[in-house]
Amino acid sequence: MSKKTSRDAQPRQANPPSPERPEDERLPLGKLATFGLQHVLTMYGGLIAVPLIVGGAAGLSADRTAVLVTASLFIGGLATVLQSVGLPFLGSKLPLVQGVSFASVATMVAILAGPGNDLSTVAGSIVAASILGFVVAPFFARIIRFFPPVVTGVVITAIGLTLVPVAADWAMGGDSESDDYGSLANIGLAFLTLVIILLLSKVGSATLSRLSILLGLVGGTLVGALLGLTDFSEVGSGSPVAAPEFLAFGVPEFDIASIISMTIVILVIKTETAADIIAVGEIIGTSVDRRRIANGLRADMLSSAAAPLFGSFTQSAFAQNVGLVALTGVKSRFVVASSGVIMIVLGLLPIFGQVISAIPMPVLGGAGVVLFGTVTGSGIRNLRSVSYDGNMNLIIVSTSLAFAMIPVVKEDFYHHFPEWFQTIFHSGISSAAIMAVLLNLLFNELTAGNSRNPSVFAAKPVRVLSPSDLRDLREGDVFVDGRFVDCDGEEVPLVPDDKLEEVRAKIECGEITDTSQIPEVVAPDGDDPSDAGPDGGGTGRTDETGAAQEPPRPRREPQVHGTAERQD
Repeated sequence: MSKKTSRDAQPRQANPPSPERPEDERLPLGKLATFGLQHVLTMYGGLIAVPLIVGGAAGLSADRTAVLVTASLFIGGLATVLQSVGLPFLGSKLPLVQGVSFASVATMVAILAGPGNDLSTVAGSIVAASILGFVVAPFFARIIRFFPPVVTGVVITAIGLTLVPVAADWAMGGDSESDDYGSLANIGLAFLTLVIILLLSKVGSATLSRLSILLGLVGGTLVGALLGLTDFSEVGSGSPVAAPEFLAFGVPEFDIASIISMTIVILVIKTETAADIIAVGEIIGTSVDRRRIANGLRADMLSSAAAPLFGSFTQSAFAQNVGLVALTGVKSRFVVASSGVIMIVLGLLPIFGQVISAIPMPVLGGAGVVLFGTVTGSGIRNLRSVSYDGNMNLIIVSTSLAFAMIPVVKEDFYHHFPEWFQTIFHSGISSAAIMAVLLNLLFNELTAGNSRNPSVFAAKPVRVLSPSDLRDLREGDVFVDGRFVDCDGEEVPLVPDDKLEEVRAKIECGEITDTSQIPEVVAPDGDDPSDAGPDGGGTGRTDETGAAQEPPRPRREPQVHGTAERQD
């Protein structure tokens, strides 16, 4: 056999990816379709939730809400193809699935609550804010520093918390004027849907777990049908295939206050998308530079600007699909592009939107508890990476989240303020974002004037231990190399018995605010505090010859990685 024949006999992969660009791998058509469908199913629950929420807030009928659902599928598919395949200066060319962003939901609901506002006002705010976001995309690297994890974590947490009342309203029936609003049947159906989702997440396979939201909706709807709570009379009506309507909800109206509120959300969305671009680049092992981030953000903003013209809303990368890339190890951007094509096809079939719109509200409420709770959990997970030692980040987080909840728990709080102010701050997300950005600037960027001593709200209580009385040990304390360390890794000084009451009194009256001040108090008069014992707390002792003597140690010493046992 000739060399040429031998080489031809070997299987070859068309267009194999270069080691520098694994995202360019091309898979057979069957695998493209299979993996692409998996991406669609992973994000389907989150994708349909936004148009359902906004449709309910706008008071739309089931058939008009179905238009929002199909439009969101169609535009999300186009945005996904643009982001993954790309055009000159548009698209990161990475495996990123695009869809309607959760970040804008509360702000859109707040805009709709304004006097005289409707979906055309929402559309105008999204178009204007997205165009601004498109313009600043190349310069966003200079702006993103004002959105560190302490800010984005607060905003994502606020998104989930402000949506919890929506899930509760759905669980009660969605229509406060209905006779069965809040009935046991409605709330029971919502709870059953929640239980189905949780059980599938626990006992199911990896595939069932990823599809738990969708399967929970199906199971809850079937039970709802048995209870007579579903209405599928509109399913199948109209044309079997239809493109999204252009300006289906009117010409966009541009309200300054709504645009300002939405611009804040757009900046948050850009921050999330930039983080997803960087994350997926690290996951698949490809280079991501500023130009690639800018191209991805431009595609994001162009899709967001066009979406309201066809009945959809702001677009962003779906983080759960980034996780799916890491889970499956399938790095090809063409797989994600195929998921975009599937979404486009679904968006051309009105029956899918009609079926989703016929799902009973209590079923959506049960799924919403998980969906919105997951968003909150994602924000809390982001906040875990924030350092709270020696800074005011705890104040930033707590104050911003409190501002996020004010319009949620007290809707009329801002009713005596100007309308433009109400539009901006009636959204818990906008309130949280504004406060987080301003407080981050005040405490972390403009550091001039910051006190060296931590605020009473942020400072940890000073703790000391007496060597003869160790009843103050707490869970997580460990004894390492002759020193006590608490669960945060900070040393707890040992204080001599004759100085214990004096030290505690000074702590209570505020004279001691930091453990570094304790050696000055416990050191004998005329002695240098630096000559204190090995614990740094002035507990060094000498024997009769003047030789240094170790401070007394507890009777039992926990292991380094264990928790301290109570000593009696």
